[in-house]
Amino acid sequence: MGIVGDGLNRAVQQAFTRPIPKSAGAQMRYLVKQLKGTRAVADLLGVTQRTVERYVKDQIRRPRPDLARRLQDAVRARWQPRVRAQARKQAATTGGIVIDTRARFGFTAAPGTTDDARLRRLTLALPPHHAARLFAAQDAGAGEQQLRDLAAEALGEVYFRDGGRRAHGLEVEFTDVEHLEFDL
Repeated sequence: MGIVGDGLNRAVQQAFTRPIPKSAGAQMRYLVKQLKGTRAVADLLGVTQRTVERYVKDQIRRPRPDLARRLQDAVRARWQPRVRAQARKQAATTGGIVIDTRARFGFTAAPGTTDDARLRRLTLALPPHHAARLFAAQDAGAGEQQLRDLAAEALGEVYFRDGGRRAHGLEVEFTDVEHLEFDL
């Protein structure tokens, strides 16, 4: 996905109440149960149906590193969907979301002024309506740039415009993202 989309996914995964299965066999069995068949799992992971069957029966125990990563990502994406939905709903309605970033922020201004873009580290609690917009855009299949624009708009409103108390109409530039994390 991208830095913003992956950050949102990691934030929601922190709400999991149980860890994902550890062994490759347990992960394969979980995927077979979720996707209702070994053929669907084989197509998802890019392996043969017989390979999936061998993992399910614990005839193969250690997958190659690239397959292990794909397997773990597939399980993590489907793990505890109700817990994931509840965490997203809570962030979008009451809790909001915390964003921690190090990126270049600024405005359209003359070089050397205080408004000139510069690297800043910000850790801010965003109100629930911004979290709702980010999650809704992610669900709608928004691209990385759209998610980044929504995050910039939220940071601009909360940090630079202080919720509408100053700098009315200010457009914030959000570029050169070095670090971006979300927390619910």
